[in-house]
Amino acid sequence: MTETRPEPTRIYRWLVLIFVSLAMFGSYYAYDALSPLADVLKQQLGFSDVNIGFLQFMYSFPNIFTVVIGGLIIDRFGLRRAIMIFAVLSFIGPAITAATGHLPIMATGRLIFGMGAESLNVACTTALARWFRGKELSFALGLNLTASRLGTFAALNSPTWARAAYETWRSPLLIAAGFSALCVVAAITYWVMEEGAEKRYDLGHVSTDKVVFADLWKFGESYWLIVALCVVFYSAIFPFQTFAVKFFIEAHGTSREFGGFLSSMLTLFAMIATPIFGLWVDRIGKRALLMMFGSMLLIPVYLMMAYTQISLYVPMAMMGVAFSLIPAVMWASVAYLVDPGKLGTAYGLMTMLQNIGFGGFNLLIGWANTYSHASAGNPAGYRLGMWIFSVLGFLGVLLAFLLRQRELGPHGHGLETITTAKTATA
Repeated sequence: MTETRPEPTRIYRWLVLIFVSLAMFGSYYAYDALSPLADVLKQQLGFSDVNIGFLQFMYSFPNIFTVVIGGLIIDRFGLRRAIMIFAVLSFIGPAITAATGHLPIMATGRLIFGMGAESLNVACTTALARWFRGKELSFALGLNLTASRLGTFAALNSPTWARAAYETWRSPLLIAAGFSALCVVAAITYWVMEEGAEKRYDLGHVSTDKVVFADLWKFGESYWLIVALCVVFYSAIFPFQTFAVKFFIEAHGTSREFGGFLSSMLTLFAMIATPIFGLWVDRIGKRALLMMFGSMLLIPVYLMMAYTQISLYVPMAMMGVAFSLIPAVMWASVAYLVDPGKLGTAYGLMTMLQNIGFGGFNLLIGWANTYSHASAGNPAGYRLGMWIFSVLGFLGVLLAFLLRQRELGPHGHGLETITTAKTATA
């Protein structure tokens, strides 16, 4: 007779969430630590803007390939082994970056960090999908995103709380390496917790069989609609942030400090509102409908900033709502569409295409601003880029509408009807 084991207790699940979020905090801090250090690197090491951009590029470049490989590693070797591998890479990379002021070695560190950090993100998302599916998953992922954004917020504000460290270029990077060590601490703790839980609880069946690449095309139409929505949504957000402070200064005459604050409103909104929206959608379902609403908010905000002198708080608040709502719904929805044994691959593929999307749109918006001669003397030069962002918002609405039609039909997975209460008793 097969022994029936209970599901993990609520306390056990939330302990998992805490340590997974700790890993994400350390990873995001280490990534964003480079931004406030740019002028110090230029002054003390003689780096140009091209050099600094190259360091960021070296983080992003491997993500186009390694997140899918990371997803396959998760599905083949299991979560705890995958998290440990990626966490170690996420610590080694920042440590190498802080070790020397030679650009090639620092770039190598960023490359190693990029190979680990994005795959760690996929692994942590997969872990929460395993532990919380049908149990307030959107809320759990929302809290995890809040911890991630808190890492970004802490890094961007480190010149305030760690002012003395910025007397040299190495000290802030050593702080970043120290925070990245949290990834390893969290990975060790997760390993122990999952290994212990497998002996006591029913964690559900998660296959670690060989992953067949042909399976990627069997995820279904709803999955691919969410992937496409992910690409257009993040392409409308992150490339805007790349040029946001410059746009605010040159098109609206703000100070650099106020422009930076306006850009950080997206992070502040995400930290506070994402888990709230996640808890809400766990209660009501209506996932595609909510993603339609979030995408709709993006259509007017860029045109408001490009053609009017309206208070910038209004469009940035609208964008902040979208930036909190859509991720809270979108990432959790994948868990309802894909077999648990293929979640790592599904999230990895989604993250890969997301990186290709907003990486390409960074280049496109840069070209649009250059082509239109965007500057303080020609603020209208930003309008072409703003129209591109608005079109992306429209595409997001269209994709979410198609997803809703699909899910309300005979081939739906319950995204519009599933709530936590229903799945918990299923």
